[in-house]
Amino acid sequence: MMAAALKRDRLLDRLPAVRGGYEEGVALANLTWFRVGGPAEVLFRPADEDDLAAFLARRPADVPVTVIGVGSNLLVRDGGVPGVVIRLSRAFARVSVSGASVTAGASAPDVNVALAARDAGLAGLEFLRGVPGTIGGAVRMNAGAYGREIADVLTEAVAFDEAGACHVLTITDLAFSYRHSALPEGWIVTSATLRGRPDDREAIAARMADISEQRESTQPKSRTGGSTFKNPAGRKAWELVDAAGCRGLRVGGAQMSELHCNFIINTGSATAADIEGLGEEVRRRVLETSGVSLEWEIRRIGVPAGGRAP
Repeated sequence: MMAAALKRDRLLDRLPAVRGGYEEGVALANLTWFRVGGPAEVLFRPADEDDLAAFLARRPADVPVTVIGVGSNLLVRDGGVPGVVIRLSRAFARVSVSGASVTAGASAPDVNVALAARDAGLAGLEFLRGVPGTIGGAVRMNAGAYGREIADVLTEAVAFDEAGACHVLTITDLAFSYRHSALPEGWIVTSATLRGRPDDREAIAARMADISEQRESTQPKSRTGGSTFKNPAGRKAWELVDAAGCRGLRVGGAQMSELHCNFIINTGSATAADIEGLGEEVRRRVLETSGVSLEWEIRRIGVPAGGRAP
């Protein structure tokens, strides 16, 4: 009887039928660059936009939904993520070019979009070579690097709301600001159209090579989540971290990089609690020494170990 009760309580039994795939207890650590964190209660990979929309329209209202990309700027807490975690499949990774426009699915890696633009002789998207992650996440956080950001190049984005309705959003709708958009929480970007401008392919390739070289020489190659903190207005986060004496600071297996001290690295034995604890200690020291309250750029999801685990 107990086994039967447990079976009835499984989240999977409450979810609508889909054409994509459901998996229970998936280790999210394997899907993030930090390589830490607990499991997803249920992981859902929709087959296409229609499958995603149908799931959103029919899912139980009390089931939380969390969307992840390639996990480049993501910290999953050690207790895992309750509810359904959505990871868009390869069907959402297509990139196409028409005239001076590049349309990319939300799961297309940013670097692939930059390469497609280069091959088509379109300039203006080279900065995406230096942005880890996927286009969906880039739209949500107005990702940028090397003096450019999504707000400079976006024409429109397609997103689905929590009820499965489709919306075509313009740059006005998204109201971009530094590392932020007005995309409502819970809405899921499925594609974006970016504009380029015609230019010589070799010149574009040379600029992309410069970006790649800068990235390789200034950023750690270890398990990391990219830039940890947003740059405060008129300041550089790494300079504040350095001035607070936090370069190389460690908590457990987590360390502020010696190479670029706005990066936290997993030295090999870190837990999510180590990484988040280190970040909070750095924030405390920076506030104490400079009066500046740093904001996390890394997205943190899930519950801590000992919390309501999946």
